[in-house]
Amino acid sequence: MAIETPDEKVSRLNAELRGKGPQDIIRAAIREFGRRVTYVSSFGAESAAMLSLIAEVEPTLPIVFIDTGMHFQQTLQYRDTLSAALGLTDVRTFHPVKDEVKAIDPKGVLNKTDPNACCEVRKVRPLAPALEGFEAWFTGRKRFHGGGRAHLPVIEFFEGRYKINPLVELTQEDLKALLADRHLPPHPMVAEGYPSIGCWPCTVRPVDPNDIRSGRWVGFTKEECGLHLKRQERPRVF
Repeated sequence: MAIETPDEKVSRLNAELRGKGPQDIIRAAIREFGRRVTYVSSFGAESAAMLSLIAEVEPTLPIVFIDTGMHFQQTLQYRDTLSAALGLTDVRTFHPVKDEVKAIDPKGVLNKTDPNACCEVRKVRPLAPALEGFEAWFTGRKRFHGGGRAHLPVIEFFEGRYKINPLVELTQEDLKALLADRHLPPHPMVAEGYPSIGCWPCTVRPVDPNDIRSGRWVGFTKEECGLHLKRQERPRVF
């Protein structure tokens, strides 16, 4: 029997999951990859949606959180509050390498001059050890976010691993309804006008009311932290 190539698996799964709901996609991915799939969560403004869906299907699924050292304190508290509320039993927190951060950003102000380098050392590089042992990972990305996310498929093959995007087809209204229907605790900063929340130095309220991510990296031509960009797509920063 011929071994299925990554491209063949991506094509098969995208065909099987076309038109399926988020939880059907989550269940199918767990059947496909078993304990070799994780979810990388920012515990941000929209994270409760994906986490609640996972909790209903498999609350023991490993959840990866990258603590950049520059998260809002509210985000760290929300990670703990939401995990307990949903009964998630395997939330794993990873950190950047202290010596690397010290060498590259000794004064902690790199975000002001080179946010790509700041994201690279604090978020992107810690992802490699976080994903060690996993064949696939879930994301919470949605097409309505726009930019490079506007045409996302459900399944991708990305730098040696499969990425599953169960929420891609949700509209902003779908997402609001999902959160309301489940009575999920919101990130405390949502009520303060933050619909997209990253690290505190690079997050403000949206500058464009029609673009929920327009409060991220204001003043820079930057749309993604880098976790979802291939190596050749990321600027060479060091």
